[in-house]
Amino acid sequence: MSDQELKTAHDRLREFLAQARHAVAFTGAGISTECGIPDFRSPGGLWTQNKPIPFDIFLAHQEARNEAWRRKFAMDAAFGGAVPGRGHRALARLLAQGRLAGIITQNIDGLHQAAGVPDGALVELHGNTTYATCLDCGRRYELAFVRSRFEASGGRAPDCEACGGPIKTATISFGQAMPEGEMQRADRMTRESDLFIVIGSSLVVYPAAGFPLKAKRGGARLVIINRQETDFDDMADLVVRADIGDVLAPFEAVPLPESNPE
Repeated sequence: MSDQELKTAHDRLREFLAQARHAVAFTGAGISTECGIPDFRSPGGLWTQNKPIPFDIFLAHQEARNEAWRRKFAMDAAFGGAVPGRGHRALARLLAQGRLAGIITQNIDGLHQAAGVPDGALVELHGNTTYATCLDCGRRYELAFVRSRFEASGGRAPDCEACGGPIKTATISFGQAMPEGEMQRADRMTRESDLFIVIGSSLVVYPAAGFPLKAKRGGARLVIINRQETDFDDMADLVVRADIGDVLAPFEAVPLPESNPE
């Protein structure tokens, strides 16, 4: 995308935001790649290196739980120091300005919160990998505790101190039920939206990928900012195939004009 095309995209997005009464952002792995966190499906992505462990296998086998935690701590060593990028900071700024009503994210890295997004404005469809929970009783565990027990036992995944159940990062694995409360919040946010901005998502993972379609069918403008094509591009009001940080950076520092829904 040329500089002029990028400027045109900025201007149109700025206009859409100024006109919107209930704008919602929907973020995927692409917003975090500039932070040093690789995505999952692209060549060299995380799933090309390690096949995901299905939820039923995690539950059934101690060895699978051991391997899941080994991978988790190896990933933390590589990516645990990541900080919010330009896209995260821009969205936090738009929320603070009242230009965004909320953010729905497929990401599990906690970078939206680190950028200053309050929990009440954020829906995490796939959970959060910055802490863990017991799958039986729901008790929360901090990662430092889990790691100390894991290393002290020679690489055995610990069980819950309260009930003996399996401890897992607070994320949604393949085969695991989607969080009902978060899905309901995302559905409500989507139905209320008049501008729905997809950022860094391939829009192939369902049911999450159904939200942009629901927003569009409900009358919202649809914007897609992603390096690659998506199956939703033809129905979007604006498609921007460029670096996400470059697209959103201007919204981090420059206030938008006053809204003029008329």
